[in-house]
Amino acid sequence: MKKISFVLIAAMLLTAGSSFANDNPIKKINPSKSLTAQIGEILNDNNFTENEEGKSAQVLFMLNAEREIVVLSVDADENSSLEGFIKSKLNYQEVDLAEYQEGKKYTVSVRVVV
Repeated sequence: MKKISFVLIAAMLLTAGSSFANDNPIKKINPSKSLTAQIGEILNDNNFTENEEGKSAQVLFMLNAEREIVVLSVDADENSSLEGFIKSKLNYQEVDLAEYQEGKKYTVSVRVVV
């Protein structure tokens, strides 16, 4: 009887130990954060001056079937040059996303930093 209980306890410990050993944390990349980083890179090349630093805008956009950004609206702080800049830089720029939903609307905040 002692041998059977010893074997059962050993089997339980081995099973529990092997299940913990297979605990591979899978890092999931948040697609929204990746998208925000890509938009930041696209908008990084600009000619804004110190007078325009701190200006901000809310950009509403969606992704089409070709994974291109389609800007729907730009709500800027009384600055039409920022609105035009954002639309011209972002519209129909292709982004690299593994998973996305065509037609899903996204909002991103943009702030001018010189």
